[in-house]
Amino acid sequence: MKIATYNVNGVNARLPVLLRWLELAQPDVVCLQELKARDERFPEQAFHDLGYDAVWNGQKSWNGVAILSRVGEIHETRRGLPADPDRTQSRYIEAAVQGVLIACLYLPNGNPRPGPRFEYKLRWFERLEAHLGTLVSLDAPVVIAGDFNVMPTDIDVYVPDRWRDDALFAPEVRAAYARLLKQGWIDALRELHPGQHIYTFWKYWRRSFERDAGLRIDHLLLNPLAARRLKAAEVDRRPRGWDKTSDHAPVWIELSDKPVRARTRKDASSHR
Repeated sequence: MKIATYNVNGVNARLPVLLRWLELAQPDVVCLQELKARDERFPEQAFHDLGYDAVWNGQKSWNGVAILSRVGEIHETRRGLPADPDRTQSRYIEAAVQGVLIACLYLPNGNPRPGPRFEYKLRWFERLEAHLGTLVSLDAPVVIAGDFNVMPTDIDVYVPDRWRDDALFAPEVRAAYARLLKQGWIDALRELHPGQHIYTFWKYWRRSFERDAGLRIDHLLLNPLAARRLKAAEVDRRPRGWDKTSDHAPVWIELSDKPVRARTRKDASSHR
């Protein structure tokens, strides 16, 4: 199963780019963020014409998440995080597809820092951590995909010193991401590409993409059962070079039908 995550930065504004990429890349399941569209404005028919079913959680002008599948029915299990008092922000949706539980999220940006938006980001991260703690040891593959708005380490950002004061690189945010990994989640790109400079986002100005002055903020986290099936993990940079495109690039993984990787001590400890 090929699973991708893509912050489209406006599903209707970028629809030609998104449809072109879907036809080119042929992912089985896609998690989309920043729809920036009400539920009734979601272009369901355009995806259906390419063979994709969809579930989505929209919002006017901001946020919004969706899951597309061309390999089986989407069984929605949750929209919104548990105990989230702010249901006006559409940032999380979760569903099962062919025995794999898939969550799509768009974590708050948090800028400016310090301030109310940064505090909201930290509270949202706390609720995410609590919920993912209930999923990591499930007896099924689980994939958490989306725009986390976090650069986990210095290697995930071009010129780290320029970002020390940014909410995407704050020590509290990096620590929260690290706590997810301590729960037992595996960062798919880092699992297969340790130590490599890999970016998923490039600003529109100053020729950031051409200079490869980017950030890695789009992630796919796998529970141990999913990680044992991990065959590939890559960033598809092609759409970022197209006209009228998102400032993000799609990130994708491929899971095999059966385990292809050895069970690790971390795997064993997470199932005790």
